[in-house]
Amino acid sequence: MLDSQPVATVPEFNTMRVELVRVDDAFHFEAVGLSGVAQHIDAATDIGGHNAGARPMEMLLMGLAGCSAIDVILILQKQKQVIEDFRMSVDGLREKGATPAPFQKIHITYKLKGALDEGRVKRAIDLSMDKYCSATAQFRPTAEITYSFEITP
Repeated sequence: MLDSQPVATVPEFNTMRVELVRVDDAFHFEAVGLSGVAQHIDAATDIGGHNAGARPMEMLLMGLAGCSAIDVILILQKQKQVIEDFRMSVDGLREKGATPAPFQKIHITYKLKGALDEGRVKRAIDLSMDKYCSATAQFRPTAEITYSFEITP
């Protein structure tokens, strides 16, 4: 049985909380965090979901992408690099049929557009992956994370 006590608020730490509410009689949920922005979560249709939201494991990859994207953009802005467009693709590899099935390999492709210095882009991504991105730190114990990047002028 899981401990039903909430995480204690500790002054030295940032405490986060998410509320989750079931929306239908299947697997559609609405989750809201401190931002107040609702996110919809649903299961795959083959187990009774209705495709009304992202899958939980997809959300983990989305969190990784968002975390690293914020780092990279902040670092490049501080270096006076002008980003005209920024996109990412994140591919995760999980063992089929395993329970649980954590990600074993993750590959991130950064796609940037602008007159950007290739060395600065690589350095910004390295800093995100190795130093700043908390989502990357969460995945590191179980997944090999690799990346590549493309710059379009």
